[in-house]
Amino acid sequence: MNTKTNLEAVTESELPIQNNIKSLWEKLMKAKIGVLPLPLYIVLAAIILTASVYNTLPADMIGGFAVIMILGMLLGDLGQRIPILKEIGGPAILALLVPSIFVFLNVINTSSMEAVTTLMKTSNFLYFYISCLVVGSILGMNRKMLIQGFTRMFVPLIVGTVLAVVAGMLVGLLFGYDLQHTFFYIVVPIIGGGIGEGILPLSIAYSSILGGSAESFVSQMIPAAVIGNIFAVVSAGLMMRLGEKKKHLSGNGKLVKSEDGNEVHEEKEKVIDFSLMGAGLLIACTFFIVGTLGQKFIGVPGPVIMILFATLIKCLKVMPHKMEDGAHNLYKFISTSLTWPLMVGLGMLYIPLEDVVKIVTPAYVIVCASVVFVMILSGYFVGKLMKMYPVDAAIVTGCHSGLGGTGDVAILSASKRMALMPFAQVATRIGGVSTVILASLLLKLLS
Repeated sequence: MNTKTNLEAVTESELPIQNNIKSLWEKLMKAKIGVLPLPLYIVLAAIILTASVYNTLPADMIGGFAVIMILGMLLGDLGQRIPILKEIGGPAILALLVPSIFVFLNVINTSSMEAVTTLMKTSNFLYFYISCLVVGSILGMNRKMLIQGFTRMFVPLIVGTVLAVVAGMLVGLLFGYDLQHTFFYIVVPIIGGGIGEGILPLSIAYSSILGGSAESFVSQMIPAAVIGNIFAVVSAGLMMRLGEKKKHLSGNGKLVKSEDGNEVHEEKEKVIDFSLMGAGLLIACTFFIVGTLGQKFIGVPGPVIMILFATLIKCLKVMPHKMEDGAHNLYKFISTSLTWPLMVGLGMLYIPLEDVVKIVTPAYVIVCASVVFVMILSGYFVGKLMKMYPVDAAIVTGCHSGLGGTGDVAILSASKRMALMPFAQVATRIGGVSTVILASLLLKLLS
């Protein structure tokens, strides 16, 4: 009898411990990094890290996705939690800068770098992402708003560009910079359309006109583009906060107000058909190929042709409605799941802090900031005059001061307005190409 009593006592004494363990486990499972429960995230991160350390991480898309997604989930989640930072586009800032700092400090090993490089450069993940967003958002957009957006956006873009150039040169003069140096090596790189589409062609043009190696000009121009992009991301986050506080100023991803002053009501969300998403994937890839074909025969940048082609298809109503739904659902999946991971890859490979550190001074930073802030403020006020949502108009105009497609993703994700990607791409591509051509001609005249 005593034995039974003792066993029951032991069992009862263990119950609080078991309950505490169960409660702790439930709390851990409720804690999440991104969408993953914390314990599962830790296990997955440990596996990926171990494979990377022992050089067994696949140097292909599988390994690349593993690295950028595990970091993207963590940095995106932290950016949404840190006070103040979360109000100015924290997830985008962390996802871009932290991996760049890791690369600068040689924290990321060769195995991880090879996998991410394969994914981002060999597999061209950035353009895949942009294609899905551009095509899906255009085909899923209200047709009337799409046409009005494209026809009106050029006014704030042109005005913003002119004022930004003037402001940058005046501020540069105030800090003792030569006007010509400020224009060609600070202002133009910021509004040139990124590294691949802007700085590299500019470096070749500068080299042919002035002599010297193109690489030397690249290192002089990249810091301005990177710093300008950071200010554009922060400004986009601030604009988002303004839109949240004063809702009448924001279209939440819509650029143009309807003529009667009321919102254009989109159709209700439909149940996602995954087979239609597959069709949307094929459509997005094919539209991108149309752009590359057009670039070969016409000479216009492929992404611009892709945008124009998608817009034409939407305006002519020749795409079956279900196919439009498929492309739009794919766009929502890609923008929701892969934005922060993509930005990790961009930070690792396209934000060279080593070049930035060499040339940056407080005056240099202020000149870069003046270009971006004037660009965005011009977009805000001119957009307001053009009966556009000023917050959204400012954000799209600000994309002209970003790092091309990289900058568009960072700026729009910081402001939670990925639906504006088609307009951002036009601002970046057309604005960038125009800047490169005009700057090259002007340098030739002045030389």
